[in-house]
Amino acid sequence: MKKLLSLLLILPLLISASWRTDFSKAKTDAQKEGKYILLKFSGSDWCIPCIKMEKKVFDAKVFEEYAAKHLILVNADFPQQKKNKPSKEIEQQNEMLAEQYNKQGSFPFTVLMDDKGKVLKTWKGYNDAITAELMVNQIKAIVE
Repeated sequence: MKKLLSLLLILPLLISASWRTDFSKAKTDAQKEGKYILLKFSGSDWCIPCIKMEKKVFDAKVFEEYAAKHLILVNADFPQQKKNKPSKEIEQQNEMLAEQYNKQGSFPFTVLMDDKGKVLKTWKGYNDAITAELMVNQIKAIVE
């Protein structure tokens, strides 16, 4: 019984989705695992709509559970504070991703793509009408 309880406490951690920063590895993993890629462009320490979307959509249990099973998540973050800056390699990669997928420089900007990098859907900006359930349903409508 004790082992079962421990497993039940750990299980949510095992199925939670985690955001990656290495896009090329994400593509490789998506191809191996038969998953789609969700790429988000974010300004984690300055973009209020990005922060709201993170809390309301991406941190929601329904989104995390769906993403863990069906998506490879990639975060292209563009923080302003020096203490939050990623490595130079990640910074350069994020600039290249922005050039390819987010030419307008929108924040937040989210891109659903297949395992080869073909864009299937984009979400520009944030508004209070978007929920985790709505985003999951929109993704399901495209990939299923």
